[in-house]
Amino acid sequence: MAATMQDVSVLAGVSVKTVSNVINDHPHVREQTRRKVLDAIDVLGYRPNFLARGLRSGRTNVISLMIPNLRNAYFAELADAVMMAATERGLAVLIEQYGLDRRQEIGALRHPRAQTVDGVLHSVLALDQSDVELLAELTTPVVLLGDRNVDVPRDHVIIANTAGVRAATEHLLHAGRRRIVAFGAHPADVVGSAALRLDGYRQALEAEGLPFDPSLVVPVDPWHRRNGADAMRELLAQGTPFDGVVAFNDAIALGALRALQEVGRRVPEDVAVIGFDDIEETEYSIPSLSTIDPGREQIARTAVDLLVRRIEHPDEAFVPERLPMPFRLVERESTRA
Repeated sequence: MAATMQDVSVLAGVSVKTVSNVINDHPHVREQTRRKVLDAIDVLGYRPNFLARGLRSGRTNVISLMIPNLRNAYFAELADAVMMAATERGLAVLIEQYGLDRRQEIGALRHPRAQTVDGVLHSVLALDQSDVELLAELTTPVVLLGDRNVDVPRDHVIIANTAGVRAATEHLLHAGRRRIVAFGAHPADVVGSAALRLDGYRQALEAEGLPFDPSLVVPVDPWHRRNGADAMRELLAQGTPFDGVVAFNDAIALGALRALQEVGRRVPEDVAVIGFDDIEETEYSIPSLSTIDPGREQIARTAVDLLVRRIEHPDEAFVPERLPMPFRLVERESTRA
């Protein structure tokens, strides 16, 4: 038969309550006592019944991370960072992929699974101001990740979409580039990441006194390598002159690098290229890719800590927090003179 908490208490010579305190990492347990209980757990092979414990406490110790998809390396690396931050807080993470469709994103938030976890981290893709009521009516604590031009009644960890792309564009302008492509626009997007990053590109040009040229705005959707390569091939076929590329994420920047090399365009001598996200691959591409690091680990840790606070203090007066995350420009070979 499986060992019980009573068995552990007898072997360790302590009360069942003390065993429970050790399992739940209660701070007021002497180290010697904690060691005795842990040794007894190891000897007996005791495994706590977390399901029963969750039913008694009303907690599952599981949170959900809702992201568009894991094919995008940024979201895969974000998920890894969230899981590490959650593990430090004694939480497991359920990964929920909702695809690139607004209806699926709304469906994921409304699904009963979102009500069976302790809290939800939601990387916003397509929600807009019309979805405020949906977000307000959710009973599970929710922390939003990303940045959108919407005012929602939820905590929000904000990625520096606009400021980051402005810095990337200024980086190329200061290197003497004047025909810079905004690579990755979504023409129909007015509130999402693509729109915010295009706004940063516009701001940099305006500050430099340069006109905004629509012919240098290249749509890429979705933001995957293949789409980036195809969009760059089409731009090259059109014969539009350019000497710099600000890609709205690293995946399409890597695709663009491939297409440029296919036709003999040297990077950075002929065309300087910078991306956004600082995924691991950027350090090992040829040439290595300059990029904007949005602070993925800090985003994950901040979001998890904020969510845990909401979970542990449900009666606390709720005032939504908006927490901007710092970013940094990582200069590598693709823009280095």
